[in-house]
Amino acid sequence: MAERSFAKEVRTLALGDGDVFHGEGILAVAKALLQSGVSYVGGYQGAPVSHMMDVFNDAREILDSLGVHVETCANEAAACAMLSASINYPVRGCAVWKSTVGTNVASDALSNLASAGVTGGALIVVGEDYGDGASIIQERSHAFAMKSQVWLLDPRPSLPAMVRAVEKGFELSEASGTPVMLELRIRACHVHGSFETKSNRPPAYSSRRFLEGPRFDHERICLPPATYLQEQKKVKERWPAAIEFIRENGLNEHFRASGPDAIDDVGIVTQGGMYNAVLRALALLGFADSAGNARIPIFVLNATYPLVPEEISGFCAGKRAVLVVEEGQPNYLEEAIGSLLRRADVNTALLGKGPFPMAGEYTGEVVLRGVDAFLRESLGHNEAPDPGVVGSVDEAKRRAAEILAAPVPGRPPGFCTGCPERPVFSALKIVQREVGEMHVSADIGCHTFATLPPFHVGNTVLGYGLGLASSAAITPHMGKRTVSIMGDGGFWHNGLTTGVASSVFNQSDDVLIVMNNGYTSATGGQAIPSTKIGSGANGRAGANGNASMDVRFEESGPGASLSIESALRGVGVKWVRRVRTYSVEKMVKTLRAALTGDAKGLKVIVADGECQLMRQRRYRPWFARRLKAGRRVVRTRFGVDEDVCTGDHSCIRLSGCPSLTVKESPDPLRTDPIAHVNNDCVGCGLCGEVAHAAVLCPSFFRAEVVNNPSAWDRLLHGVRSGVIGALARA
Repeated sequence: MAERSFAKEVRTLALGDGDVFHGEGILAVAKALLQSGVSYVGGYQGAPVSHMMDVFNDAREILDSLGVHVETCANEAAACAMLSASINYPVRGCAVWKSTVGTNVASDALSNLASAGVTGGALIVVGEDYGDGASIIQERSHAFAMKSQVWLLDPRPSLPAMVRAVEKGFELSEASGTPVMLELRIRACHVHGSFETKSNRPPAYSSRRFLEGPRFDHERICLPPATYLQEQKKVKERWPAAIEFIRENGLNEHFRASGPDAIDDVGIVTQGGMYNAVLRALALLGFADSAGNARIPIFVLNATYPLVPEEISGFCAGKRAVLVVEEGQPNYLEEAIGSLLRRADVNTALLGKGPFPMAGEYTGEVVLRGVDAFLRESLGHNEAPDPGVVGSVDEAKRRAAEILAAPVPGRPPGFCTGCPERPVFSALKIVQREVGEMHVSADIGCHTFATLPPFHVGNTVLGYGLGLASSAAITPHMGKRTVSIMGDGGFWHNGLTTGVASSVFNQSDDVLIVMNNGYTSATGGQAIPSTKIGSGANGRAGANGNASMDVRFEESGPGASLSIESALRGVGVKWVRRVRTYSVEKMVKTLRAALTGDAKGLKVIVADGECQLMRQRRYRPWFARRLKAGRRVVRTRFGVDEDVCTGDHSCIRLSGCPSLTVKESPDPLRTDPIAHVNNDCVGCGLCGEVAHAAVLCPSFFRAEVVNNPSAWDRLLHGVRSGVIGALARA
């Protein structure tokens, strides 16, 4: 189960010659892969390409008919390793992952793949998650292309351009014997448009048409002395072949200045992914029309590595100034273009990081300001753009500030309502009162939100599945046990080997909490080896119509491929406890035992609770169907007794649930607002559990809301109302 189903949209993947595709970028790239005769696809989810593997998993029927093999990999290294099929055999393969952190994980396999070279086309679709909306460290894929000598495509965010980049990417890979990376920003992934399709191309070799047999070529083994020859081939054969292919096939685009008032003595060189923003800025400044015809020439680098020297120098020759629009730092393109121009003895002034900021996402406003500054400096007073355009942006921001009268409060990301991971950190805060502050090694995933208010739990974050490994050098210098956090997605990604196995081998005396919520929730709810979708116990409604909030789900039951606990014991972990996350009191006792007990060695707590967001996606349609059918449904809700609440808000500080808020006290003698549970409550019971475990107050109450009550429900309600009324009168 994933965040979104493409069951309907994948029908467009079966379109044939002359049909017109309408949809978003992710689906267009998938269609282009099938049109290109891809034999196999492997990937690991991550923004902004999380949905790519969801599309292929939803299109299994179409892929099976073509004989295309699809595999959801354990991590990015596994996905990249699949491309080894293209080293010796004329089969086209594609790997998909999030960059740059995904490329970090895949870099070992990527280096060996790039060194050996490929026979069949090898395309790597990387989601370039850079900028203010990114969820990762701020780095670029460009460095990996340069390091490993693989070619990097950055197509314009236009469906025809992206489809062509996929098709030509395979051809470029085969022509140069080199893997090719296709870089997609979030806007490219989700841009909508259309293109004329071709019929899907059955792979030359597939699960329906086998290879003749295995091939062996010692020159493609990454072992000296072959590696020395491979390095020479990169520079002397593959690089020139790539440049020749890019030039002959016109991968880069030169949009010449148009119109009677065209300006030819300045120009713009831009990454393909930034073209739309550049054109929009020119249109706002009066230098382009709505059809995309610009008064200033634009050179679009759909292939950002390697660069074609003759194309760059030919575009810049005769121009007074050229602007390089390159998002991110370091400014690889600007430096490379400057070097090419000097070698070609072209004295055009080159601007880039100057009109544009050194780092950060190039949003529409940033590009507008950068292009405006360049045009003002290079064209002079007579041709300068209308100053009112950028001024209007400033004026709008100024007016907004006046209307708001105060800065908009920050809204840091946080746990979803009812998240099963929140109670673990509530328990950890309670335990800290007893055992003192401790170092907590955080990890990548939803649980990283615990580093933010109200918990402030997590001292370091080093990488996906590396929470436990990152504490190795801290524990000996701390003099006490440390706590490491790891999600079940990170556990299977690489935490079992780099963290758990290493800790057991080195006899570490640490505590590890594995958040077993059943999915890789942070990337959209994709399944993992321990995912189990069953009934009743995992949050589905039982036979009595009561959708219980007991969200425990058994790993060993049908649908669960592997068990986290079995894996832990298999590598030698002896102290393993499984605790339902919503049982805060039990979690406190287990944490206390792990941190202060006499047992030596790694101690692992499997915090067991299904992702509430995924549960609600299953529960709400079921609930709506039963209501529509007039059947009995019981919902659990929690509330705060206004007469009992003292307004100290300890419950909020220890929970942080979005549904737990404050409101004015009905008691005129009380000035402090009281706690309040709003309508977002999903009935997880955490607020009451925390209050009980922390011995805070008895103000929380639990209520069951019965829709379409039975005769027994009505009778019971009447008896209760009568008894309560009698007691109230007495």
